[in-house]
Amino acid sequence: MGCGIAGLLHVQLAKALGAGRIVATDIVESRLEAARKCGADVVLHAKEDVPSRVREVNDGWLADLVLICTGAKSAQIQGMESVERGGTVLFFAPTDPGVTVPLSINDFFFRNDITLTTSYAGSPGDHVEALELIRLGRLRVKEMITHRFGLAEIGEAFRLVAEARDSLKVIIEPQN
Repeated sequence: MGCGIAGLLHVQLAKALGAGRIVATDIVESRLEAARKCGADVVLHAKEDVPSRVREVNDGWLADLVLICTGAKSAQIQGMESVERGGTVLFFAPTDPGVTVPLSINDFFFRNDITLTTSYAGSPGDHVEALELIRLGRLRVKEMITHRFGLAEIGEAFRLVAEARDSLKVIIEPQN
């Protein structure tokens, strides 16, 4: 959930590691198209009924693993509604301070045995593995750079990133 740079890297990683079916969601069409190019089998606009659509495209099942790569509260809720019994939800992006979501302890943990976990970084071994996947071309990172700016254009670069619409990875090249 969420097809910014973190979400797209996770799509590529899932593909590289042999995930069976990869479904990506976002509210921005260009990011959904980027998810297709990165290996998503199905892309869904996040304004849809995502849990129902996940069941529809996944032979009646919800997802075994949901990676939430956006801090949007609506995505947090959709993610928790899209995981199958015994599955895992990984929160990879923080929310704004004070954001809360409703959670039934009985439904999540005792009836459905769902695991909720977080991560926002990796171990040194994870970094070595990621660099190797990049070196082998199994993670394509150069294609995710959508904009390059010189130092004189830094204001425009930050504006583009803050909008989080038509950019994925913005690079500042001080020498330009």
